[in-house]
Amino acid sequence: MQKHSLIAVAVALFAAGCTMAPKYERPAAPVTATFPTGGVYDTQPGATQPGQQQPGTTGAARTANGQAAADIGWRDFFVDPRMQRLIEIALKNNRDLRVSVLNMQASAAQFRIVRAGLLPTLDAAASQSKSRTPKDLSFFDQTISNSYSVGLNASWEIDFFGRIQSLKDQALAQYLATAQARKAAEITLVSQVANQYMTVLELDDLLKVTENTLKTSQESYRIAKLQFDNGTGSELDLRQSQTVVEQASANLQQQQRLRAQADNALVLLLGEPLPDDLPPGMTLDNQNLLTDIPAGLPSDLLTRRPDIMEAEENLLAANANIGAARAAFFPKVSLTGSFGTLSPSLGGLFKPGSAAWSFAPSITLPIFEGGQNLANLDLANIQKKVQIATYEKAIQTAFREVADGLAARGTYDQQIQALERNTFAEQRRLDLSNLRYTNGVDSYLSVLTAQTDLYSSQQLLVTARMERLQNLVTLYQALGGGWIEHDGEQPRPADAPVDYGAASAPVAASAATAG
Repeated sequence: MQKHSLIAVAVALFAAGCTMAPKYERPAAPVTATFPTGGVYDTQPGATQPGQQQPGTTGAARTANGQAAADIGWRDFFVDPRMQRLIEIALKNNRDLRVSVLNMQASAAQFRIVRAGLLPTLDAAASQSKSRTPKDLSFFDQTISNSYSVGLNASWEIDFFGRIQSLKDQALAQYLATAQARKAAEITLVSQVANQYMTVLELDDLLKVTENTLKTSQESYRIAKLQFDNGTGSELDLRQSQTVVEQASANLQQQQRLRAQADNALVLLLGEPLPDDLPPGMTLDNQNLLTDIPAGLPSDLLTRRPDIMEAEENLLAANANIGAARAAFFPKVSLTGSFGTLSPSLGGLFKPGSAAWSFAPSITLPIFEGGQNLANLDLANIQKKVQIATYEKAIQTAFREVADGLAARGTYDQQIQALERNTFAEQRRLDLSNLRYTNGVDSYLSVLTAQTDLYSSQQLLVTARMERLQNLVTLYQALGGGWIEHDGEQPRPADAPVDYGAASAPVAASAATAG
């Protein structure tokens, strides 16, 4: 009776999937409960009324209507049809993203391999053996013997102490971590394509500024040379005007080089050459991204940032590995058996009386392993501590990225407004300097200085506008935006299948049923 009770308890423990893994408790977030406030953080752009214009843009401002970044589709965050098309291409062709998906699929296959260890194995087997015995050792002068067998072989390790269950939990958590890594890679790719596209637009605007400056300076140089040749101008004025021409010419070559390299970087992100049928794009001033996406609380990042969820899944995997390391100290119980037919002749395999079977239960108890099991347990505990630190660092990094984005978002509008006023003043200064020079009131040096300062101011303005847009894109990514395509869509699971390469069946459902 006692024997049957022990068997019943063992079966109940196995059915419940009992493991020796420690109870998991999520580490406390090592950041403050709110993002920084005061100073630049209190000047965040808010929702504006229709028809109002954001600094540095020429289109009517848009509002997020209080939606979190994770709920805003990238097609609704970006309004430039050319950029939308580029992001769409990259999501289908980018090789880094494809590697992330393949890593996820490989991890899913590894999970299924480990999970199979919970189930018995059953193999069909057929064999023949033939042997010769020396005549003086044989009976009845039968020196040749034959044996034929056909049957089924089965084996099963009964997971009384949860070793295989812990390994399965570890593999499942590792698979879910790679799924979150794939999601993070996709969100990052959306941001990378948008930022690279902004860089291309910035260089287009810088080229226009440089070309205009070069054209103006060449005309000034032509007049200065004409005056010098006629004896009415000095060589100093000639050389001063030449410096602006040469500097603008050098900048033009540099910017043309950077523009070509920016296209190359964009092509790499897309995973294919730039198509010829791309829709017309918008200028840098017309991008009109959403500026008032609420930051929420740092705790929101735990469910919106896939990199944080990836780090937690890796922590769960390390926690499960401790259960497997603990179970290694306890006995392993295995059942092996076979059933079939055995006959000395092939024709007699299935005749009555040829049935054969064997049953061989075994139990293995570790006694001396040279400290291997203890070392494995120590290693598992250390690896968990490493994953705790990694998880906490992921939260701190996310907090810093959002805080940096909020600080920048609170300053760029005022910076651009100041640069616009400065550019207007520099243009007016150049006009007045030209007027004073032509009337003989001032030297050409004042014209040269004003022209150089205007050129620098125009370049700073273009760069600040680009940086403002890139900060909005990066903040959108840092808050978890970029996973869905349109507002209101049901978010895909992190392990959602893709439509390129080899077909990838979703394994989330099977993982959940086995979990």
